[in-house]
Amino acid sequence: MVRDNELERLRRGAYVDPEVLDQAARHLRLIEATIPQLSGDVILSHASAGVIHGLPVPEALLGQVWVTGRSKGGGHSRPALHELKAALRPGDVIGLGSLRVTSLARTVVDLGRRQRFDDTVVAADAALHAGLDPSALAEQLDAWPRRRGIGLARKALAMADGRSESPGETRSRVLMWRLGLPAPTLQYEVQTAGGLFRSDFAWEDRRLLGEFDGRVKYCELLRPGERAEDVVMREKHRETLLRSEGWWVVRWVMADLHDPVGFRRIIETGFANALRS
Repeated sequence: MVRDNELERLRRGAYVDPEVLDQAARHLRLIEATIPQLSGDVILSHASAGVIHGLPVPEALLGQVWVTGRSKGGGHSRPALHELKAALRPGDVIGLGSLRVTSLARTVVDLGRRQRFDDTVVAADAALHAGLDPSALAEQLDAWPRRRGIGLARKALAMADGRSESPGETRSRVLMWRLGLPAPTLQYEVQTAGGLFRSDFAWEDRRLLGEFDGRVKYCELLRPGERAEDVVMREKHRETLLRSEGWWVVRWVMADLHDPVGFRRIIETGFANALRS
């Protein structure tokens, strides 16, 4: 069945339907298949804990189950398992169903010590948006001041903002910072003749609003019985109302974030058009 592409092998003795599961769901199945083979006091951590907590985790980290053991000594990495050894305080570990995982704050900081800057801000934004107290992240950073990678994690977490509602919004904000563009206000509300509307980004002094248009976002905007074109028309009407209040609106998609020069042009052209309007 693997040869015929009817099943995908997760690890030895464990298979899934390749057409059904996304990467996060496939990783959960990998955890399910791996946990019974482990012995000792191990706790799911890093990318695996991130998936369980519902955080966005880079696909590159999802090919292995990540666990942390309390015992001393070095860890090891195998094709389907990445095992680390580290000190864990009682509050660093929680129970979720039958699983033991690192706490949300500990997980975000652990990820921040090992993954790219942008990915860490994405994970931290998601955690804060879900209700994590920022002081919990600060406490984790202060608890392990000499741990490898903690400086990178600290820098990334300083940018975290729970008002970001999607990875695309977070990555947009990080790219604006990298490009030296003016920092926007997040989730800015504008009262119009047609009601109160909220925009992902706003530069109030320049009368410019910015919207990250993601596929998931448009799916969430669909009302019962609507088609995608109905959402597009409603968004166009919304934009007309915003412009009637003296605002200019710019939009971009994920592909634009892979073209920093083009992305800068979108924002700066928006500034110029808003000034002329």
